[in-house]
Amino acid sequence: MKLKTIASALIIAGALTGCEQGGETAAEKEVNLETKEQKLSYIFGQNIGGQFKAEGVEVDVDAFSEGVSDALSDAEPRLKQEDVLAVLEEFQQEQISQREAENAEAAEKNKAEGEAFLAENAKKEGVVTTESGLQYQIVEEGTGPTPASSDTVEVHYTGTLLDGTEFDSSYRRGVPATFGVDQVIPGWTEALQLMKEGAKWKLFIPSSLAYGPGGTGGPIGPNQTLIFDVELLDASVDGSEEESAETESKE
Repeated sequence: MKLKTIASALIIAGALTGCEQGGETAAEKEVNLETKEQKLSYIFGQNIGGQFKAEGVEVDVDAFSEGVSDALSDAEPRLKQEDVLAVLEEFQQEQISQREAENAEAAEKNKAEGEAFLAENAKKEGVVTTESGLQYQIVEEGTGPTPASSDTVEVHYTGTLLDGTEFDSSYRRGVPATFGVDQVIPGWTEALQLMKEGAKWKLFIPSSLAYGPGGTGGPIGPNQTLIFDVELLDASVDGSEEESAETESKE
């Protein structure tokens, strides 16, 4: 929080000091970028300005400049504390309402696209649709045991969105993932209990069996259908370790 405050101050102190000097605006007067302070101010200005633009926040540069200037010079604030709180609360509520509206629109769009995709995908050769709506395609059969809901498995996987965007991959990290069968999204939990160790499957998971209308707050948006390439390396990590320990004790 302190870094953001300092950054904002430096933007105005450095990049905006020439806004109205001699009747010239910032756009009409080129700011020197010779000293370290000037360069830092410009960098901070670019970063914060980019954040404002990305968030869709409209800023009055003159008022913004005066606010930082008053703070740096210890001038008396022009707005009372109760006015500040009221304005900030109104702004925050507007931001929340805007995000909710955007999420609702995205959720509706993603749900429709997912349903259309799954309807067409179900017609493809080799694609199996379960009662829950999960779809899978067997790429390579496994020959080992099938995990139970209480097992811990080891898998390699790649996850993508319908447009092909990769949002996660254990292959890319170079390390298999280990987790409990009942500790993942419902689509995974169901699929793993149908697979045999050594199998490679392609999963098509509807949003209702993935992250639903909430998404992840990151690359996976609301109501997005997900595609996973999954390789079940070990159907029961705990079981394998116990079996190995028993074998060693017998020896």
